[in-house]
Amino acid sequence: MRPMASRIVMAATLAHAAGSAYRPVMRAIITAALLLAAPAAASPTRSALADLVAGTDARAPQLAGVIGVVATRDRVVRAEAHGLADIAAARPLTTDSVVRVASISKLVVAIAVWRLVEQGKLDPDRDVSLYLGWRLRHPQFPDRPVTLRQLLSHTSGIVDGPGYGFALEERLADRLTPQHWGPGAPGGRFEYANLNYGIIATVMEAACGERFDRLMTQLVLAPLGIDAGYNWQGASDAAIARAAVLYRKGADEAHWDPAGPWVPQVDDLHGQRSPCPVRSTAGCDLAAYVPGRNGTIFSPQGGLRISLPDLARIGQLLLRGGEIAIGNRSVRLLKPATVKAMFTPVWQAGTGVPGDDYQGQMLCYGAGPHCLSGRAGATDQPVKGARWWGHLGEAYGLLAGLWVDQRRGRVIAYALTGTAADPFKAPRLVSHFTSAEDIIMAELAQ
Repeated sequence: MRPMASRIVMAATLAHAAGSAYRPVMRAIITAALLLAAPAAASPTRSALADLVAGTDARAPQLAGVIGVVATRDRVVRAEAHGLADIAAARPLTTDSVVRVASISKLVVAIAVWRLVEQGKLDPDRDVSLYLGWRLRHPQFPDRPVTLRQLLSHTSGIVDGPGYGFALEERLADRLTPQHWGPGAPGGRFEYANLNYGIIATVMEAACGERFDRLMTQLVLAPLGIDAGYNWQGASDAAIARAAVLYRKGADEAHWDPAGPWVPQVDDLHGQRSPCPVRSTAGCDLAAYVPGRNGTIFSPQGGLRISLPDLARIGQLLLRGGEIAIGNRSVRLLKPATVKAMFTPVWQAGTGVPGDDYQGQMLCYGAGPHCLSGRAGATDQPVKGARWWGHLGEAYGLLAGLWVDQRRGRVIAYALTGTAADPFKAPRLVSHFTSAEDIIMAELAQ
């Protein structure tokens, strides 16, 4: 689709998503777009993504907004956005909108971890207790050390249990309970758990003597020229001004009202920084925080705010074996052998090692990345034969994905910023991903 045609489709979609209160504003936007597009004679091709936001695709609940990006090794070949980034302000969602991408954050953390491994600051198979300065052990298997490789691949024995995000004033060591350990010994079972990455963040801090958010900027974001941050830490004011609000039609994940208004869930910032970007019970003095105390405060498991083209750049980095061209220079963050190690399954369903397959969406996991199995008839196949590496994201109404298709040399990144009804209760189409994601991934994989 041509750029101007894309803007026309987006404007039309905005009017529908905003509701009657904002339709006069949207009509003005549409009129201006049409006038600018007058020289182009051909009519635009309707996007499947636009239909989801317009609510005209009966196969899935209506979306508040959606962004989709497709890239090759060297360039972005498709980028489109539909809907509103801020419904109250009638601010359009654009391809440059900055989105909380939920668990895709884990994949970016893994890149930083493996950089530290290459630098000799971390050992993936060493007992992490030696970095933390306190003993991390499964109460039922006290002689089995927990390693970074296990934490990265969710085979550590850790489960989320009573919670996985703790306050600024708390020590991670004091918050872990017997309920944070599952039935399997470390290395013996796959159990997807956000807390694994809170522990990883704390290990990174302890090994380097630096806050997690700053480490992520130094190790990944800044070298790639990406304006982003965890819990907005490290992101510029310009990025905050482009924040996409996440929505549901309902108060939270347990209460839905498809006929009601879109309800902001997170990042309703109005262009302003939060006075306290982390969870706190007694003030918010980040300057006094001691690295290695509690890395969960920066939401390493899901708190990355980033634009979708920048997210695709991270996918390109992995597609190219750890190196990427930025302008006239080449930037290498990882060795090809390291990326290959990341893209080697640590756990696969059906191979004799037990695990929870996350409602059929996770049948394969590496040392940081989630992998789609590629097996015919498998529940993780939104696109037939998809042996993709990357990660999914789900939180606060958002559904997102970053996927590297090595066979075709493609990167797919998408984020939908809210749904009108519980997406996990809608009828499934092709896979055990949500129906909207099946539609989006099939569209972007063409």
